[in-house]
Amino acid sequence: MSATTLKFQNTLTREKEVFSPIDPSNVRMYACGPTVYDYAHIGNARPVVAFDVLFRLLRLVYGADHVTYVRNITDIDDKINARAKESGITIRELTDGTAEIYRADMAALGALPPSEEPRATEHVAGMIAMIESLIEKGHAYEAEGHVLFSVPSMPNYGGLSRRNRDELVAGARVEVAPYKRDPADFVLWKPSDAETPGWESPWGFGRPGWHIECSAMSARYLGEEFDIHAGGLDLIFPHHENEIAQSCCAHGTERMARTWLHNGFVTVEGEKMSKSLGNFYTVHDLLKEWQGETIRFHLLSTHYRAPLDFSKDGLKEAKAALDRFYLVLRDAGDDLPDAKPDAELVAALADDLNTPLAIARLHALATEANKATDPKKKAALQASMKASGALMGLFGSDPEAWFKWTPGGEGGLEDAEIDDLVERRLAARKAKDFAEADRIRDELAAAGIVLEDGAGGTAWRRA
Repeated sequence: MSATTLKFQNTLTREKEVFSPIDPSNVRMYACGPTVYDYAHIGNARPVVAFDVLFRLLRLVYGADHVTYVRNITDIDDKINARAKESGITIRELTDGTAEIYRADMAALGALPPSEEPRATEHVAGMIAMIESLIEKGHAYEAEGHVLFSVPSMPNYGGLSRRNRDELVAGARVEVAPYKRDPADFVLWKPSDAETPGWESPWGFGRPGWHIECSAMSARYLGEEFDIHAGGLDLIFPHHENEIAQSCCAHGTERMARTWLHNGFVTVEGEKMSKSLGNFYTVHDLLKEWQGETIRFHLLSTHYRAPLDFSKDGLKEAKAALDRFYLVLRDAGDDLPDAKPDAELVAALADDLNTPLAIARLHALATEANKATDPKKKAALQASMKASGALMGLFGSDPEAWFKWTPGGEGGLEDAEIDDLVERRLAARKAKDFAEADRIRDELAAAGIVLEDGAGGTAWRRA
């Protein structure tokens, strides 16, 4: 195990704390995954990318075999039921297809697959068992085919969100129902009709509430108490608050997770994301125009806890920054020495995942590599930059492929046509026909192709 000290801002305590895992040989983290009824939008992608960096950092510090990352798939949901009915397909067909696209889109953003990816539908028995335990311990009750968690049964309910009793009821997305004993009580189980998916239970044919799903799945794979629970700021209340209530009351523990991490909100082009505003960006659609690494870099350019305004201008800036890094790596060839990530960059990530500071360090390494005149020193800096980028899920492309990438289905010059024009320009220069050489360069420039003449010949890249 590395001697690197990790510090994270813990939402539970509102303090930045030194991270000390329960068991360093099995560091355990959970993040709330997608509800698979539609393509993931850029707001859904932010926690995936941010906590992928966390996963990579934990693997570096504790060893890849000593970190377990669980990210669930929510495939029980009223929105799923409605979308499947509207589309005329089965719920399983909808959720299987959407989950497959989600995995492919997140992989395109450079996110490693989690250690475990449980589906809610495959863990209903565990949810029923947890609900039975809550009833038995006096923390839940049955009413009109529903089972509800009794919020007054947990004196310290609200500890994560720090909301008082009146705020919890007034400001919450609380369903008003006559069968509730208390307005703040929330659903653990609800009845299903013949057209709605359901499972047999001690309370009749029905389905679990949203919150109980994560409590049951995290306990199944990570235990009653684990190290890190992560998710978006919007999940603090009611979802994460209710997870804590269910888990602690069912297991008789003081805590569910020791450290809670939450990423900030995402706006798009300066506005709240909305289909009516035309700024509803799905990852699937963005990947038709931009390389996944460009999207990832834009997401990492702002600290994960800060608000992020995602924009096309931000993507252009991310692409320009990555072009600079890939130019440094293009010059390196394939024979770089083995290297570890740069210590300053690791220190930046170890301090509450400070990705903007880590990116600044990558720029510093690129500058040093460009200035280096000694080949060995230059290669060492290039190797350090590549290893450091890998820790952040960057620089995974071959530099030539990076520069020659073009948006899918877009017109323009093919690679072979560009190669042919570069050869013709070279022949014109040898024949001292500089007018023709300049004409070809201008033709390529108009098509968005940048030429770089060097001692080893002429390289090209798409602007």
